[in-house]
Amino acid sequence: MTMNDIPKDALAGIRVLDMTRVIAGPYAGQILADLGAEVIKIERQGEGDDIRRIGPPWLKGTEGTDHQESTYSQSVNRNKRSVTIDYAQAEGAELIRQMAAKSDVLLENYRTGTLAKYGLGYEDLCKINPRLIYCSVTGFGQTGPYANRSGYDYLIQAMAGVMSVTGHRDGEQGAGPMRVGVPVADICAGLYAAIGVLAALNHRNTSGEGQHIDVSLFDSQVAALLNTFSSWFNGGKELGRTGNDHPSASPYGVYAVDDGFILIATFNDREFSRLAAAVGHPEWIEDPRFAKNGARVANRKTLSEALTAALKGRTKAQWIEHLNAATVSCGPLNEMADLENDPHVIEREMIVPMEHKVNGVVRTAASPMRFSGTPVRYRSAPPMVGEHTSDVLSEWLGLTGNDIDALKTRQII
Repeated sequence: MTMNDIPKDALAGIRVLDMTRVIAGPYAGQILADLGAEVIKIERQGEGDDIRRIGPPWLKGTEGTDHQESTYSQSVNRNKRSVTIDYAQAEGAELIRQMAAKSDVLLENYRTGTLAKYGLGYEDLCKINPRLIYCSVTGFGQTGPYANRSGYDYLIQAMAGVMSVTGHRDGEQGAGPMRVGVPVADICAGLYAAIGVLAALNHRNTSGEGQHIDVSLFDSQVAALLNTFSSWFNGGKELGRTGNDHPSASPYGVYAVDDGFILIATFNDREFSRLAAAVGHPEWIEDPRFAKNGARVANRKTLSEALTAALKGRTKAQWIEHLNAATVSCGPLNEMADLENDPHVIEREMIVPMEHKVNGVVRTAASPMRFSGTPVRYRSAPPMVGEHTSDVLSEWLGLTGNDIDALKTRQII
């Protein structure tokens, strides 16, 4: 292999200090690491990131061992190196400052004002490194009456209105607000943090100036409400909880077939016409109750009953094949075991096995970004706590073995 054959990394040469914990911040750090940035995860001595202990489930083979790890932590920490530093001690804070002086980006998700107490706030570090991009990820942001509150995904889902549109309708069995089963507020905040950092890097390329980025879970989740937000603020209408039905389209939901359920999604009149023909009811196309999307939404119950009756006589696999052949959006309700064997997942290599020197093979979900020129590379499995402390301090700060031993003796690292 020649130098020209070595894959290029989109963020090659970018150094990131990842002083985040749990999900949103580490997710942003992993995105930057996937894109080729050198990401150093700063953790507490001994304990490390809180997410390492959020279990069960635990990583197979680690249960009850000294290196017991939650499976959750494996989802947001690949391609990073871990360094443990006690920044509450003056020498530890000085190490962070020295690393920040050599960094392009610092990610943090401590309570507003926490790092400033140790001389590690943006105003402190930008004096040392004016080119530094300092991204703070918090529950509610750096300003406002909630700024000092902690914020976790479930709480944000409740306060940002997600649970007002998630769950069964009033009057139905199991009715009531319900959280989304994946941490959507964390995910959105992590994505916005990564996008913000990339925008700030581009600005720095032209101006030479770093800046502070304020990203909150609350802001991020409100921004991601999309139709729920616009329905109220532009139409004066609360969408409310609609269970498995789409509030603005029909038929768009879960339908019973002979051996279970399938998801059918028709989002326009053209696709409904194809569905009607495919299930043997072309007359629905001209039926005034069903011909237009607004009419279908108004007559949702009648249409749902008619479609459920029309779906009798075939299995999930048969309907999925038949409807997709008719260019109707349709698919199975997969569980994780189904994804593992899904031919599309396999063909696109969406499950990435990574070799860990202690925990064996760790599998992570592939990045959804597919670049033609700077492909994502999966360089290293999520690290153990402090696994790279000595190496990084030697490489970044030029510390000798004796220097590092002395810091360990004083419990700075």
